Amino acid sequence: MQRVVGNVVGVLVFAAAVPLAHLGRTALVLCCLAFSFGAELLISRNYWLGSVCVTPMALLITEFAGQQKPGELVTERVVDTVVGAVVGFVAAVAVTNRRAGDRVEHALTTADQARERAARLLAEPDADAAALDTARRGLAVALIDLRATADAAAGEWWQPALPEERVVLTEQSGHRTLAATVRRQGLLPDRGAGAEKTEDVRP
Repeated sequence: MQRVVGNVVGVLVFAAAVPLAHLGRTALVLCCLAFSFGAELLISRNYWLGSVCVTPMALLITEFAGQQKPGELVTERVVDTVVGAVVGFVAAVAVTNRRAGDRVEHALTTADQARERAARLLAEPDADAAALDTARRGLAVALIDLRATADAAAGEWWQPALPEERVVLTEQSGHRTLAATVRRQGLLPDRGAGAEKTEDVRP
């Protein structure tokens, strides 16, 4: 929906901007630069707003080879967008990753095990520095993988409900343990006595 709305609004912006772009090469370059700046500014914050800038910029770039018929460009862009969105939606519904739930369970188990390894080392008063560093890195990788796996599974159709609460609790306890490990290594200032003992406790 964001792509369709963004592209449709974008072609309207293009239709309004193309007379200005036809004033000369300088005006065309300035228009492209302005839309490029808008795309870079907005695309990471809001996809459809970013598309509003990307669409007229892409259509204006074709003007460098020679003036095009704006009506034809607008029609082709709208048709291409709608057809692409429909095909993409049908494919997303028809083709699902049925193993996404299993991957979430595996990622949860891996994150729990990584957290427990780090917590055991934190409990040792003279833990090996290299082992602690390895445990910290392993826990960080496991938490990143858990979040990526959960996000991917959340976008799949026809899947059983994800264990969202368990994912959140695992992430929270894992990040607390990770923070305690970082402080133990002296990478962050200590927040006070006893911080390391409480950070790895599950909520």
